[in-house]
Amino acid sequence: MYRILVIDDDRELCALISRTVLQEEIEADCCYSGQAGLEKLKENEYQLVILDVMMPGFGGFETLEQIRKESSIPVLMFTAKNDSTSKVRGLREGADDYLTKPFVMEELLARIISLIRRYTRFNQNGNDANTLTYDGLMIDLDDRSVTTEKGVFELPPKEFDVLLYCAKNQGRILTKQQIYEEVWGEPYVYDDSNIMAVISRLRKKLEADPGNPKYIQTVKGIGYRFNKGV
Repeated sequence: MYRILVIDDDRELCALISRTVLQEEIEADCCYSGQAGLEKLKENEYQLVILDVMMPGFGGFETLEQIRKESSIPVLMFTAKNDSTSKVRGLREGADDYLTKPFVMEELLARIISLIRRYTRFNQNGNDANTLTYDGLMIDLDDRSVTTEKGVFELPPKEFDVLLYCAKNQGRILTKQQIYEEVWGEPYVYDDSNIMAVISRLRKKLEADPGNPKYIQTVKGIGYRFNKGV
């Protein structure tokens, strides 16, 4: 059975989420502050964290920052209606997805299942190579990690999936729509903030000079291309 952690000071919402996910055989632990959530993460193994942006004291962004120092676990953030600043900030700081309050539980459940599926999915095809190697970059499909001159580190699910999709299509121009529908698994809605935030984080981690990327290059007005020369 999968297990998720909900960090939100709204106790009624936490209880509702717990009941809802249990229908899909997913257990949920609830914490009502960022600090309590961080302690809980040290005690148990989870496949997903749901994190509210607006919490008293140690807030959602501070909690996300601490999570990303230790873990690549997928994080779904709750943001307030029309709060585009929080959405962009969360994505740039390492969140994998966001959902605006209020929301319907069916949509939340779909996003939870999608994130867990991507996080727990490994390369199952024994005929495929377990690693992809490029100039100065190695992608390990088994443990979903990358190796660069900066060292070896795991990537959060969306970052890894975007990198892997681009790398497997090396030299091919991919539109933002193609990337979004492949990685997010849902229809493209002309909101490029998700993709741009993930690409930005990838460049900061992979590139010696993020402003002049060697691997994932921008094709102006179209999308991105993984450099065919590496």
